[in-house]
Amino acid sequence: MRMLARFLTLLLFLTSLSASASLLSQQGKAVRYMQTTEDAVIWAQVGNHVVSVGNVRAGQILAVVPTAADYYEFRFGFGTGFIDKGHLEPVQGKQRVEDRLGDLNKPLSNQNLLTWKDTPLYDAPSVSSAPFGTLANNLRYPILSKLKDRLNQTWFQIRIGDRLAWVSSLDAQEDHGIPVLTYHHILRDEENTRFRHTSTTTSVRAFTNQMTWLRDQGYTTLTLYQLEGYVRNKINLPARAVAITFDDGLKSVNRYAYPVLKQYGFHATAFIISSRIKRHPQKWDPKSLQFMSISELRQIQDVFDIQSHTHFLHRVDAAGGQFYSVAITIIFCLISPARAGR
Repeated sequence: MRMLARFLTLLLFLTSLSASASLLSQQGKAVRYMQTTEDAVIWAQVGNHVVSVGNVRAGQILAVVPTAADYYEFRFGFGTGFIDKGHLEPVQGKQRVEDRLGDLNKPLSNQNLLTWKDTPLYDAPSVSSAPFGTLANNLRYPILSKLKDRLNQTWFQIRIGDRLAWVSSLDAQEDHGIPVLTYHHILRDEENTRFRHTSTTTSVRAFTNQMTWLRDQGYTTLTLYQLEGYVRNKINLPARAVAITFDDGLKSVNRYAYPVLKQYGFHATAFIISSRIKRHPQKWDPKSLQFMSISELRQIQDVFDIQSHTHFLHRVDAAGGQFYSVAITIIFCLISPARAGR
């Protein structure tokens, strides 16, 4: 019950923070080195949730920042980690963090690793070295550098709590990017007589099967703001993450894609051609390309983030980039008037 109370305190504390804010840099508190007295679970915000992200073995040294709550903060990936104060004590004797080559101050390599299982961390690039702890399953974590040992095995060097740790490439995978699934038009097979051989048209069955697979595999759907935060090294995201987008603003998105996404608790982004927004909903006609109305766009906002796909799509004249800002203003005024003035 004591740990549960502390975790609830942590959750309440995090709700007051912006998604990308770093507490360590925001508050400018002095960092101190502490030593774990026992194996300790560590927590961090990953995506929208505070989750257990691994553990640190007894006797390890971490650089932490004191807080008024029952936990310390430390640097974890692109964000802030948390560890119960009861697991730490001042460093004993003259123990210090080993960093003879200055690796802790190296810039990130713009490469990340993925964990598909609970992944062991080592004090050195060798399985015979002392265990540092573990990274939990389903994480993305920044890599400082890579090296190959005498057996030609690759090791990833990472930084956690201002400590260096090593991950074997046999236990983790390099991150080759977050997939972005792009759709346009969705139709049932039996009604698709005109767009059957159009590459931008997806059947309801295929779309549902794809979303079901993502749900069954435990994927999280991202907003493009989250994707940007990750690319800019500001937030932590899970390994099983995907972004879903729809171009143009077709009526079939409201009719077929929206219910499936809502059923699975997924989120997506709709890029709308603002000149094609209808004042009132049209009667459904699968033989023509119909576009969503103002009310239909408002209806899907609990699942979709509405963004601009310009006002006249690819028509550009001497005005150039003016189309983009005009389109954003038009969409925000129609769909969410409160956002238009931002």
